[in-house]
Amino acid sequence: MISELREGDRVRLKKPHACGGDTWEVLFVGADVRLRCTTCGRILLLPRWELERKLREVIAEGNFFPPSGR
Repeated sequence: MISELREGDRVRLKKPHACGGDTWEVLFVGADVRLRCTTCGRILLLPRWELERKLREVIAEGNFFPPSGR
């Protein structure tokens, strides 16, 4: 499931953030995954294995534009 994540996707985690929000926007997918809370804007960096444990669902898939071959 983590391998299907792309930048711009919105995900919901099992526990809410301290601000009360439970939706996150995926900013970067690599060895670690960078997320931004959609409520307060806090950025979180999680290893893939930890995100896989904490992930409840993918809410919305973002627009992904592959890099052009300039």
